Amino acid sequence: MHWKFRKMQTYKKIASDQNPKIKLVTQLLTQPRKRRKSKLFLAEGVRLVEQGIQQGFKPQFILFCEGLSQRGLQLIETQANTTQAFMVDSALFNKLTDTENSQGILAVFDEMDLVLPDQPNFLLIADNIRDPGNLGTILRSAEAAGTQAVLLSPGCADAFNPKVVRAGMGAHFTLPILSLSWAEIDAFCKNMTIFSAETTGEIVYWQADFCQPCALLIGSEAFGLSSQAQKLQQQPVSIPMAGRGESLNASVAAGILLFEVLRQRHHKG
Repeated sequence: MHWKFRKMQTYKKIASDQNPKIKLVTQLLTQPRKRRKSKLFLAEGVRLVEQGIQQGFKPQFILFCEGLSQRGLQLIETQANTTQAFMVDSALFNKLTDTENSQGILAVFDEMDLVLPDQPNFLLIADNIRDPGNLGTILRSAEAAGTQAVLLSPGCADAFNPKVVRAGMGAHFTLPILSLSWAEIDAFCKNMTIFSAETTGEIVYWQADFCQPCALLIGSEAFGLSSQAQKLQQQPVSIPMAGRGESLNASVAAGILLFEVLRQRHHKG
């Protein structure tokens, strides 16, 4: 198939950092309160913008710069009748991204409330995960393993921080992500067994019964489980290590346990 793209001059060009859309993107990049209040978030990169659109998220607008790939231009063209796209001066666009090799496209999306099952049987609780890259990686693994929702405790990084969204690689478009109080988390998981990843866990993780309705509780590598998390009724499990390291990165530990749940359930059913 051959695509004929509109001439670049037919797209309105933005060259000033005082443009309202540039100001909005800058706020979404740097001001968590603005993100939460507006219920808007940024997705950067061709693949991520594509995934959002494919999952039914409609961009408020798209920004791109010269040198955008053919795949990116094709994506903009397919949205031409429903979404405004603006060409941004390259130097200005580079100020809107903290990636080393930007793909030259970003979109502003509205958050959407994704559907939760009435009786969930596979959840993940993130306890005080502050690093955006770690949290995004956990969300990506949780979505890949079939987790029905991720519950974020107070103290976690903002789920819609651009770094979290980028590391999540599309998880935000399909995985319900809920920021809850500890009382709400406790109530949400009242009919489930909560398994916590701890170096001194009573049983090795592959000995645990993950086929039952369960939630995985993952604390930060630096601080372990918070005092609030420790109040939850839980079953600690350990991940054996043959090397000399004292602990695993939180996202690595989460990935191991998430896919053990998937393995056990696949084997059983």
